[in-house]
Amino acid sequence: MAFLRPLPSIEPDADIRGAGVYLRYPAMQDYAAWAELRALSRHHLAPWEPQWSRDELTKSSFRRRLRQLQREVRDDLGYAYLIFGETPFTLLGGLNISNVRRGVAQAASVGYWIGAPFAGRGYMTDALCTAAQFAFASLRLNRLEAACLPTNAASARVLVKSGFTREGRARQYLKIDGRWQDHDLYARLNDDPRPEPART
Repeated sequence: MAFLRPLPSIEPDADIRGAGVYLRYPAMQDYAAWAELRALSRHHLAPWEPQWSRDELTKSSFRRRLRQLQREVRDDLGYAYLIFGETPFTLLGGLNISNVRRGVAQAASVGYWIGAPFAGRGYMTDALCTAAQFAFASLRLNRLEAACLPTNAASARVLVKSGFTREGRARQYLKIDGRWQDHDLYARLNDDPRPEPART
C-alpha cells in the first residue's frame, strides 16, 4: 500500500514559510538569541513545560539538543524548528513535530512555545497552521496530535484557531512543572478544513 512506503528525503533545514512567520531548523548560531528569549520568558513558560534542568540554557545543553534533533530527523522520529518573524527578523519561539509513527498510524505529536513578548499576537497560530500543512504535505502524515493543560486557555485557543479538535482528557498524561498533570487532547486530520493562518 502506498502509505506504507518509505518517506522520501526531507530537507529539515529548508525554510517553511507562513503568512507572517517562517520556521527554520535550529543551528548553533541561534544559541544566543534562543537562550536570551528563553531566559526572558522563563516565568511565562515554566507552568506549561517539563521542569527545567540546571543547565537548561547553557551552550553545551543547546549543542546536545541539536545532536538529538539531528538523530531524530535522520531516523524520521521528529522535526524541530525555531519560529522567526518575517519583518523584522526576530526569534519568536519554537515548534516540534515529535513521536512520528509510521505504518498504519501516519501520526505525530506537536508541541510549541512562544516567547513572552510575542504571546497573544497571532504568531503561534500562524506557525502551527504552517507546520500542519508541512506535516501533511511533506511528511505525509494523516494525523497531528497535541496535548494542552486544561488551565492553559491561551494554548487551547491557538489549537482551535489552527483547526485542531478537542477529543478528550488524559489523566496524568505528562509531567509538567514537576508534577504529573491531566491534559486535554486535541487532533487535526489531513482532510480536516484548513483555516487561514493568522496574520500579524
